[in-house]
Amino acid sequence: MNANSKTGQFLTFFLLVLFLSNNLSAQQLKEDKKGLKDYYKNFFPIGVAVTPRQLTDSGQRALILKHFNSLTAENAMKMGPIHPEENRYDWTGADAIVNFAVANGLKVRGHNLCWHTQAPRWMFTDSSGKQVTKEVLLARLKAHIQTVVGRYKGKIYAWDVVNEAISDNPKEFLRNSLWYKICGEDFIAKAFEYAHEADPKAVLFYNDYNTEYPEKRQRIFNLLKKLRDAGVPVHAVGLQGHWSIKDPSQAMIKQAIDQYASLGIKVQVTELDVSVYTDGNIAEQAGSAGATGFTKELQQQQDEQYGKFFQTFRENKGVLTGITFWNLSDRYTWLDNFPVRGRKNYPLLFDKDLQPKSAYWNVIKF
Repeated sequence: MNANSKTGQFLTFFLLVLFLSNNLSAQQLKEDKKGLKDYYKNFFPIGVAVTPRQLTDSGQRALILKHFNSLTAENAMKMGPIHPEENRYDWTGADAIVNFAVANGLKVRGHNLCWHTQAPRWMFTDSSGKQVTKEVLLARLKAHIQTVVGRYKGKIYAWDVVNEAISDNPKEFLRNSLWYKICGEDFIAKAFEYAHEADPKAVLFYNDYNTEYPEKRQRIFNLLKKLRDAGVPVHAVGLQGHWSIKDPSQAMIKQAIDQYASLGIKVQVTELDVSVYTDGNIAEQAGSAGATGFTKELQQQQDEQYGKFFQTFRENKGVLTGITFWNLSDRYTWLDNFPVRGRKNYPLLFDKDLQPKSAYWNVIKF
């Protein structure tokens, strides 16, 4: 073969590769015009937990608007930040998120109204520092809930009313929080009643983690059944979905959805992330070389796990009424430094540069 023939073949090969490359880029560009919310428009809303600061960053704002049609305030609506003193509310962050959502036609989930964490100390004590009575605490809870829910009536379609009230101890029913110590279990029913009075159209959720694991799942189910049987306005349950590349299984999630749905309530995954670490792994907690960085192996496991989770979600679209990711991208997540200080986690579909990870393509290709 002479030199001219070789040159001709090389040129042909080069042009073919260029042609295919350009076509692939065009196809990817076409795909890239759609966001998560578009792929799942016939299934359920796709939400994300945000901070007010993210809404002022052009890149993160654009990512939110492209992929999501529902917002949750990560912290701005929790009791401590929004109601730091008895006679003072700070609406700055919550208003920013709600106003952004309204201006852009996005749904809003309110998170949350009653929780043992991030509750201000003044809620439980009097002016002398002594613990208040049940009557005083319930009156304060009512004032808080009706003020917050009332402010956003008609703008927030759903509220996580009571968060994480079930104990992590299998031998206990409810968490031994100050809410429980002072009020007994009455605070749960009252919180839902107060919220329903403030906005009768809002969908009211009980929200918790480890909702799929049989033992805790049964206690959550028992609580919800007891409330429903008593006529308490509990409309839905939130499965937080702080999961990992190891668990839970698809079968476990399906069983949980079926059991909760048997009560006649809706189900949402409210705080989804897929950690590349499992907290029970001693080597990981010790910060071993194998537990630092987003390795190819971890990436592959995360890809597969996200694909399995969303397959299960799609199969249950009649019961599931929303999926919300807990944080926007790996640039910042609540799992950074938790539970291991100095450890970076990579639990979301978008990387630190706000680009889709390979797990993203597993989620949208079905």
